[in-house]
Amino acid sequence: MNKIIRVLHTEWSDGWGGQEIRIINEMIVVREKNIEVFLACRNHAIIKQKALENNIKVFTLPFRGNADLQTLFGLKKIIEENSIDIVNTHSGKDTWVGGLAAKLSGVIFIRTRHLSNSIRSSRANFINELADYIITTGEIVRNDMINNNRIKPEIIQSIPTGVDSEIFNPEKYERKKCREQFNIEDNEIAIGIVAVLRRFKRHDLFLKMARILIDKYSGKNFTFLIAGDGPQKKRILDLINELDIVANVKLLGHVDQVPELLSALDVFVLSSDSKEGVPQSVVQALSMNISVVATNSGSTRDLLNKNSFYLADTNNVDDLVKGVSYFLHNSFRNKTREYILTGYTKSVMSNKIIQMYKGLIKN
Repeated sequence: MNKIIRVLHTEWSDGWGGQEIRIINEMIVVREKNIEVFLACRNHAIIKQKALENNIKVFTLPFRGNADLQTLFGLKKIIEENSIDIVNTHSGKDTWVGGLAAKLSGVIFIRTRHLSNSIRSSRANFINELADYIITTGEIVRNDMINNNRIKPEIIQSIPTGVDSEIFNPEKYERKKCREQFNIEDNEIAIGIVAVLRRFKRHDLFLKMARILIDKYSGKNFTFLIAGDGPQKKRILDLINELDIVANVKLLGHVDQVPELLSALDVFVLSSDSKEGVPQSVVQALSMNISVVATNSGSTRDLLNKNSFYLADTNNVDDLVKGVSYFLHNSFRNKTREYILTGYTKSVMSNKIIQMYKGLIKN
């Protein structure tokens, strides 16, 4: 009988964005293949409730910082009492306490790095070098850690977040009904973004792009949809008023019906300036055969495959306008789903992760 591998994930973040969604989805998909999963997080974190909703056992600890001994020894106790085989850490603070707890307990320490911003190369920042294995969500992140953080190439692998190809399947959704669901008229050009309202997502560029497009194509009827919530909401509302585009912009808040929203769009835009791994929202849009304009931030370039989407320069609103204009002048539905199915599905992701787990346990 094959040994059941028991994996404890740790997460300091209390928000709900791409990183946290990836963790929950990863836990669910590997659990379906006989991996037992647990989560340690802060008591007020949104990920706690999401885990409980999916019948994942949750432990809560303070995660006050890198040197939080209460959390470190709390994790050590959890590891030992639950016969944990692998500790998989996700944010900076929980990586320190989680990684050290794994090492003190003699179990495997995996560090998952979701963001693409550089990690300090100081020798004092040694926690990643202690990891038995490192997962990144994009090749640019992997290469950066090899070149700048003294990580051996053989212990680090890019495993992009996989899309649920059954849910994000354009054949399941009727475009007209989806547009009605989001109150989009037949004659409206619908351009959308799905992203947590954080500064690095650069919703300001998205809105400035909207203003330029409205002026450039004065005879066309545009609606710009922003799906997501977060700390930048007030700033975004202020900018909408400042740009005088209130009539053209819809703030949808958090949206669970993402496939339906994507089906309703003419163009999907991601305007981030940094930190992206391989963006889930871009993978989802490409899986739905939606035209995509995305900035060249983080590992977004990994998805570029022969006309699959328009890759715009970061921090360049004119290039975003150029990308959207290209699709307005060349009205067609992309056929990018087949490309996504070859390497960016939940099944591909889970197979890579389980193969890695088994290899580490065997060694």
